[in-house]
Amino acid sequence: MGRTEGSATLANLLTTMRLDSLTGVMAALNEGLIVLDPMLRVVTMNPAAESLLGRDARELVGMPVCRLFGENTCPRDVLEETLRSGQPVVDYQTTIGLGGGRLGHVLMRSAPLRARDGSDLGLALLLGDVTEVTDLRKLVTGRDHFGRLVGRDPRMRELYSLIADVAGSEATVLIRGESGTGKELVARALHDASGRAGGPFVQVNCSALSEQLLESELFGHVRGAYTGAVSDRRGRFAEASGGTIFLDEIGDVSPVVQVKLLRVLQERVIERVGDNKPQPVDVRIVSATNRDLELLLATGRMREDFYYRIRVVSLVVPPLRERREDIPLLAAHILERIARRENLAAPPAVSESAMAVLMAHDWPGNVRELENALEHALVLARGAPLAAIHLPPELRDAARTAGQASKPPAHTEQERELLARVLRESGWHRSRAARKLGIDRSTLWRKVREYGLEPDND
Repeated sequence: MGRTEGSATLANLLTTMRLDSLTGVMAALNEGLIVLDPMLRVVTMNPAAESLLGRDARELVGMPVCRLFGENTCPRDVLEETLRSGQPVVDYQTTIGLGGGRLGHVLMRSAPLRARDGSDLGLALLLGDVTEVTDLRKLVTGRDHFGRLVGRDPRMRELYSLIADVAGSEATVLIRGESGTGKELVARALHDASGRAGGPFVQVNCSALSEQLLESELFGHVRGAYTGAVSDRRGRFAEASGGTIFLDEIGDVSPVVQVKLLRVLQERVIERVGDNKPQPVDVRIVSATNRDLELLLATGRMREDFYYRIRVVSLVVPPLRERREDIPLLAAHILERIARRENLAAPPAVSESAMAVLMAHDWPGNVRELENALEHALVLARGAPLAAIHLPPELRDAARTAGQASKPPAHTEQERELLARVLRESGWHRSRAARKLGIDRSTLWRKVREYGLEPDND
C-alpha cells in the first residue's frame, strides 16, 4: 500500500471515529500534544502536555503559544511557515516554560490541521522533553573547551594544559599552526588566563601592511616622519600597554622590522617613526605563523636572533584532519553560535549522511573551512536538519572520491579486515565507526552480522 493510499485510509478511519475515541488516543500519547488555532492560540492539549508544562489545559485555552515558549525563543516563523506551506516540521529543538517556573528543552514536531473543505484549522504540536539530555551534553562538553577553543582530542587537551601553564608568566609565545586552526583563539586564551586579562588585547596582522606602514602601525610616528604623516600617532604597542599584543603572520615581517621588534623583545622600549627618543612599553608579546620559520631562517629571510627571541615558548595547534573525532563537537559548537547570531530558536540537527561527509574531508582550511561549510549548509537547509546535499559540492565530491579510492570491494576479506580495524580503533562505538567508514549505522551493523564480527574475536 502506497503512502497516498495509507493517508486516505487513515483519513477515512478518523472521520468515522467517535470524539471520545480521538480524545483517548490523545490521552494515551507519551509526548505532549498541543493543538493551536490558525492564529497560533492554544485550543487544547493532552495530559502529557499538561504534565510537561505544569499547567492546566483550561487556563491556557486562547493563550498565544509564544507566551509558553517565551518571545525570545518562540518558533513563530517556523509555525507560520507550516501554516503557509502545509509542510510539517520534524525534530526542531527549542526551549519552553516547564512546570515549577523553569525553562526546559523540547524537541518539537508540527503538522498542519485541515478541514474537509481544505481550510486551515491550525496546527498540532508534539513536544518531547529533552532537558536532561541537553543539560548532560552541556555538562560533558563544558570540559572540552578552553576559552573559545573546542576539542577533546588528546593533542588539544595537551594544548589546554600548556596554555594554563604559560599564561601566568611573561614569556614571549609563538603559536604555530596551519591557516584556520584557531591561532588567534589560542592567543586570546593566553591573555584571558593571564594577569594581564584586565588590560587590552591588541591584534596586528603583519602581512596586511607594507614595511613602512607596518612600522607606523606598530610603533607610531611623529608629524612629518613621512609623506602623509600630518600629525603624531600612537602605535599599537602603546595601545597595548598593560595588556597583550598579538602579532599575527609574524613570518611575513621584513628584516628591517625584525630589527626594530628585536629591540622591543630585548629591552621593552620602542621608538616612533621619525623620533629617536625611546619609550618604555609594558606588554606581553604573542606571535603566530603558518610559515616554515626554519626555512626562512635557512634562506636568510629571518634573523637568527629574532627567531630565538619570538619562540621562547612554542605552542602548536593541530590541524583538523589530525583530530577528526573533534568534528562533531566543533560542528555542534559552531551551529549553536550561528543560531544565537541569527536569533534561531535552536541550532539544526546534522544528519548522519552530512556528518559522514564532514568526517571524510581533509579540511585544508581547518576549522575556518568547517565553519564556512556549515554556514553554507544552514542557508540551503532553511530550518531542516542538515543533510549531505546541503554541504558545499566540493566536500561531497571529495568524500565520494575518497570513499571510492579507499573502500575495498564489498563482501571480501579486505572489507572484513577494514571493518574489524575501524571498529577496534573506535572501541566498537557504532556511530563513530560508521562515520569513519563513510556509511550509515544500519549498513555497518548489517556488515558486522554478515562477517560475524564480535569485540572479542577480531
